[in-house]
Amino acid sequence: MNKGRVFDERVVAVFQKNEITEHHIYKNLSGRVSGVKNRRILSQIADDEMRHYNVWKNYTRKDISPDRFKVWFYTLVSMVFGFTFGIKLMENGEKRTHDLYSRIPGSFKEINGIVRDEEEHEQALLMLLDEDRMKYTGSIVLGLNDALVELMGVLAGLTFALHNTTVVALTASITGIAAALSMAASGYLSTKTEPGGKNPFVASLYTGIAYIITVLALIAPYLIFEDRYICLGLSFFIAICIIGFFNYYISVARDLPFKSRFLEMTGLSFTVAALSFLAGYVIHFVFPDILM
Repeated sequence: MNKGRVFDERVVAVFQKNEITEHHIYKNLSGRVSGVKNRRILSQIADDEMRHYNVWKNYTRKDISPDRFKVWFYTLVSMVFGFTFGIKLMENGEKRTHDLYSRIPGSFKEINGIVRDEEEHEQALLMLLDEDRMKYTGSIVLGLNDALVELMGVLAGLTFALHNTTVVALTASITGIAAALSMAASGYLSTKTEPGGKNPFVASLYTGIAYIITVLALIAPYLIFEDRYICLGLSFFIAICIIGFFNYYISVARDLPFKSRFLEMTGLSFTVAALSFLAGYVIHFVFPDILM
């Protein structure tokens, strides 16, 4: 057995493992996704992946176990964050492996059929991935963006205006909850007047929940630590994490650029926070004896 043949077998073994792993992932998801059409598409893709596995097995002459961690991870991610995100995240991760198919020698006569199947899978998934939660990403963006911009501004201003971190947390909580209810009501009314088939109540629910979760995350440091500047710094860090995660989620699920959206949202939130921080400093300077 020559060196080139050994290399080919090692590469083929990697392909074989990927195919059996994807087979199990799609098979798991086909039993969990809603809709007969969606289940049928995922089941067909799972069958195709098993067929690809058997093609590679004809060359390696051995059985290969799936990557159990990947099966568990992508199934869990799909259940928690939605099938759209989970499947696209997996497909993005496997694109590098699929690109290696072009390097396979011509002796692997089945490679063209496998590549064609993978392209058909991508088209089928584009038709499949139309979850309800993806229809309401605009409502989630509305809640997250407003909460980050407004609450970071409120926290920055209150941090300089008030000394007691508990008072800052309580004041920001009251402001945040009131704003969340207001945003939910606004989301309901705006969605009700828009065409597109979205449920106004569900849209307002997504907006309100996103807002409240963001509020709770941002005020958490003020309930744990006593140093107001440490609390503000941690709130900024949490805000960056929230912005980063959500924009990564959208960039994967909707194939949108991550960097520009992340920088835009971060810049807006921090600009408002800086202005509010300055306002709080001025208020504290003007009324030093009242705000203690």
